[in-house]
Amino acid sequence: MKKNLFTLLATFMGLTSFGQSTGQITSILSDDITQGEQIIEAYFTPMAESFGAGLNSGWYNTAKPHKLGGFDLTFTLNTVIIPNTAETFNIEETGGTVFTSSEDVASTIFGNSEKTSMKYTNSNTGLSADFDMPGGLKIPALPLPMIQAGIGLIKKTAIDVRFMPMMNVGKNINVNLFGIGAKHDLLQWIPVVGDALPMSLSIQGGYTTLNTELKIAGQEVSLNTKATTINLVASKKLLMVTAYAGVGYNSTTTTFAADADFDLGGVKFNEKVEIDFEGNNNVRANIGLRLNITLVTIQADYTFAEHPTATLGLGVSLR
Repeated sequence: MKKNLFTLLATFMGLTSFGQSTGQITSILSDDITQGEQIIEAYFTPMAESFGAGLNSGWYNTAKPHKLGGFDLTFTLNTVIIPNTAETFNIEETGGTVFTSSEDVASTIFGNSEKTSMKYTNSNTGLSADFDMPGGLKIPALPLPMIQAGIGLIKKTAIDVRFMPMMNVGKNINVNLFGIGAKHDLLQWIPVVGDALPMSLSIQGGYTTLNTELKIAGQEVSLNTKATTINLVASKKLLMVTAYAGVGYNSTTTTFAADADFDLGGVKFNEKVEIDFEGNNNVRANIGLRLNITLVTIQADYTFAEHPTATLGLGVSLR
């Protein structure tokens, strides 16, 4: 893991020249690996968190599950708004005294395209190396399109499946996803209260896995993001319009990987890199409207969270 992490650092930071007159640095000291891992996580975490926010959105446009045999087929576009706080990371807090710079902050993968001049100092020997932290993609928003299908089962329960084949969603970014979810009516279990309430109330949960392929500084890497959400959803239909709202909990985990086959000043590394990022867990709330025109549905909603998400959808729905 330590050798792999050095490989990744060398690759993404353009570590091509080492040393002072006293010697040549050929690897990052094992005691410095923790700081190196924090640099990598700080750079890629905003993308992982944004993907997680998008994956946990767009699961529902009503709290009322399909009747037995009812179904829907919907195309949704979940667009995650990248917050300004996700564009940079604090170098001193992340790199400590091992990875330093004359700058206070460096770009994350969503920051500006300018590189940041930095220095790695071996905490044992004191030897140092200058390198350039790569700039970002400068993406203000991250769209995630997908197709979702649902079918009604017994006991006012519906199952949903979502899918997106490998496709390009931005410069040097390709993604595909698969997910499964369920929605279950709660009011059926409290007949007196349920019959009296002029609304639908359900619990909904979903799990999605997203595979991402991208290029950073000419190097191919991949991110596998797993996102889970559970929500309490309420809705009310009036004529052709359904208003809905939900409050819930998000959880995401991400694994970062790269095939290490790099030639850095004549030194080549051939080992695969894998790093597990810490999960991102937070509370979310959303509101939306769905318009029904015979079998056609049009939906729009907005999710309030650390990474806000706007959802648009067009589909067909029966029963």
